[in-house]
Amino acid sequence: MPSYGRYLLKRLGQFALVVFIGVNITYLITHATPIDPVEQTIAAVTNFGSTSPDAIEEMRQALRDLYGTGGDPVEQYLAYWGRVLQGDFGPSLSAFPTPVSTLIGRALPWTIGLLLFATVLAWVLGNLLGALAGYFPRNPLLRLVGVVAMGLHPIPYYIVAFVLLVIFGFLWPVLPISGGAGMNIRQGFTAEFILSALAHSVLPALSLVLVGIGSWFIGMRALVSNVVTEDYVTYAELAGVPKHRLLRSYVMRNAMAPQLTGLALSLGGIFGGAIITEQVFGYPGVGTLLVDAVHKGDYSLVLGVATVSIVAVAAAVFI
Repeated sequence: MPSYGRYLLKRLGQFALVVFIGVNITYLITHATPIDPVEQTIAAVTNFGSTSPDAIEEMRQALRDLYGTGGDPVEQYLAYWGRVLQGDFGPSLSAFPTPVSTLIGRALPWTIGLLLFATVLAWVLGNLLGALAGYFPRNPLLRLVGVVAMGLHPIPYYIVAFVLLVIFGFLWPVLPISGGAGMNIRQGFTAEFILSALAHSVLPALSLVLVGIGSWFIGMRALVSNVVTEDYVTYAELAGVPKHRLLRSYVMRNAMAPQLTGLALSLGGIFGGAIITEQVFGYPGVGTLLVDAVHKGDYSLVLGVATVSIVAVAAAVFI
């Protein structure tokens, strides 16, 4: 028990260190940008007419207080960590006064729904096909599947997304190519909205699944190829155990441990979003939110999205 406690404390320390370093790096990068949201706001306001210098200075000070950019860099840094520890990332600079947590909360369900489904589906199909290919290495159909999976694996997923966009958006327009749901459909747990959301997620999910299957397929096929040479598998074959039971209970079960670890790490990464895929299909997820925040110089929102992603990945590694 004491040794387990020490191990747990060590893992918690590693988790805290990863989060601390990741958030600090993100904070330094965002604050090193030349974009000043306060000056951007003042420029937008003064474009509508002349304003006295005193009024502009008062406005500048008021905006710095509202945006949390007042004081020296050390005060800003300490104030930021104080808000983060309370789960408060402050207001969005580009959608003021909407809190950053509210914007992330709106986008996160779209990203989680899309990437969770795509990640799990790619994991299931890749492992199933990889196990069959490893157990039946001479099957021509499975060998063809292996060639296709390995051919798609090194292709960037956004290239596949563009190809799917051209095929199903222009050459054979049978699926929606933009947005998360129909524009005139009220969001809610209704059959109309759910069906529309599922239809809009087909192409983004398909682009991620087609590329993601390859790594799981290759890994599972290699693991199964090693497991089938073990003595207990040979003994079970000689004992007359049916092949389907042998594959399910003896081979796949013993080859799944590394794949389950990989799935946990992949699930932790879904909170960061598939930025390019969401941009290609105009999907309203965290990736789109992050890109818009970068373009508008909203480093409060960038920090919020990055912090959520860092904590999620660190938690997946910790678990």
